[in-house]
Amino acid sequence: MTVPQTTATAARGGVIAILLPCFLIGNFLWKVLIPARDFPMRTEQVMTMTLDLLMVMGLFGLRKSMPAALFWIALFAGVGLLALRLSHDGWWTGHLTYSIPAMR
Repeated sequence: MTVPQTTATAARGGVIAILLPCFLIGNFLWKVLIPARDFPMRTEQVMTMTLDLLMVMGLFGLRKSMPAALFWIALFAGVGLLALRLSHDGWWTGHLTYSIPAMR
């Protein structure tokens, strides 16, 4: 016996199928374009890496309910977020570059 899906839960899935890829794309652009200013704590580093991985996995679960172009762009952004961790300071910061602002 299955419970039929209501329109409220179906609409929620549609909203998530748009917000998740948009968040991944925006987060990727932020980390590529804006230099990091500080190094996060180890727990924050592991947590953000885990959340990035879970969001990429969530893309595959929502693949049928989002436009194909949005899926592929978000997948590229999600893999890019994980790839940023392989750069010099990116393992800690998650950003492409790291800079310390000048003291005034």
